[in-house]
Amino acid sequence: MTIRKITLIIGIIVFGLASGANAALEIDITRGHLDPTPLALPDFSGSSVPERELGQKIAEVVRADLERSGLFRVLDPASYIEQQRNIDMQPKFAEWRVIKADALLAGRVVIEDENRIRVDMRLWDVFAESHLLGQQMGTTPENWRRIAHKIADSIYQKLTGESGYFDTRIVYIAESGPKTNRTKRLAIMDQDGANSTFLTPGSYTVLTPRFSPTAQQITYLSYSTMVPSVFLFNIETGRQEVLGDFPGMTFAPRFSPDGKKVIMSLVQNGNSDIWVMDLRTRTRTRLTSSPAIDTSPSFSPDGSKIVFNSDRGGSPQLYIMNVDGSDIHRISFNKGRYSAPVWSPRGDLIAFTKQLKGKFHIGVMRPDGQGERILTTAYLDEGPTWSPNGRVLMFSREARPGSGPQIWSVDLTGANLRKVITPGDSSDPAWSPLIE
Repeated sequence: MTIRKITLIIGIIVFGLASGANAALEIDITRGHLDPTPLALPDFSGSSVPERELGQKIAEVVRADLERSGLFRVLDPASYIEQQRNIDMQPKFAEWRVIKADALLAGRVVIEDENRIRVDMRLWDVFAESHLLGQQMGTTPENWRRIAHKIADSIYQKLTGESGYFDTRIVYIAESGPKTNRTKRLAIMDQDGANSTFLTPGSYTVLTPRFSPTAQQITYLSYSTMVPSVFLFNIETGRQEVLGDFPGMTFAPRFSPDGKKVIMSLVQNGNSDIWVMDLRTRTRTRLTSSPAIDTSPSFSPDGSKIVFNSDRGGSPQLYIMNVDGSDIHRISFNKGRYSAPVWSPRGDLIAFTKQLKGKFHIGVMRPDGQGERILTTAYLDEGPTWSPNGRVLMFSREARPGSGPQIWSVDLTGANLRKVITPGDSSDPAWSPLIE
């Protein structure tokens, strides 16, 4: 099966207008609970019907991205007093202050020919009456959704000071069928649940998909052969290859930050240890040697440390070691059983699954084990994955016994818990880096 790479040919020109005040609008996203910033976002204008129709669709995606972040509240377009047409003209700020808009986004769509569109946008601080941001983007018509996501990323970054995460994808396991005989297929979608596509046929089970740092390769566990095998899948070409011929079962493969290695848990003679494989030479190096079960390894962003799950202390807990396997030490000491650790892209936190008192939780702690915080609790919450800016987590949730799994997201503060809409049951999400 060949999956065509979605290529965005995009040029961004930053342009501005003279303004009478410096930008004053900034969102503090470090607090646990905050009131969403009110934002006015009219449909993007156009000189023809097709341009206006496309402008409406782009605006809808931008609105949805920003509202889903929990940091913005898009005001009802029916309340807008000024119906702005020329985005190059300064808006009538007083009319936007009446409806209590803190910021205004104005956009325009130009269909240059059948193979290219151009989208211009301007972001305004209403109360400071200043021009915050201007961009011009060009792409092919079929990539209009990516333009919308990139606009949302630009607004997010300008107003929060942190990079956005909207122009990303999620690889996950699409599930169907009875509980006793589930079909589990590898699937991929945009971070908002759009454009969901199957990558494997469903004739065999796949598990634990993970993106490479370039977002163009996926590693996953497949039962297409007689034993579980680690595969690499190239999204651009659709080519699949077995990573190696391992003598035992393998679990939880994951790329190193530079994309040159894959770390995994390998079972030999009934014992599970952490191994790393060089993708160029296919040589394997054993990192742990213990009678305990060592599994679910995840690199730190700088590649110097590895966090993993082990029951060497009598129950599943989290441990950290150097990249060469030295200096293994435990970091989780609170009550409960810990699993599925994954290091934040920012390096400041480790997310995990925790089982305690008949419930499953998603939580975070610092790499030294301090500052543990529980973000979600349910019948079964598991398998967290980080957004590329380290602000949002996705995970699998079963709300009650017998219910199918679904993908949910939650902010790092524990607020803004939302379900991600997928075509059917879905589990084990993995978030891509920002798409280049």
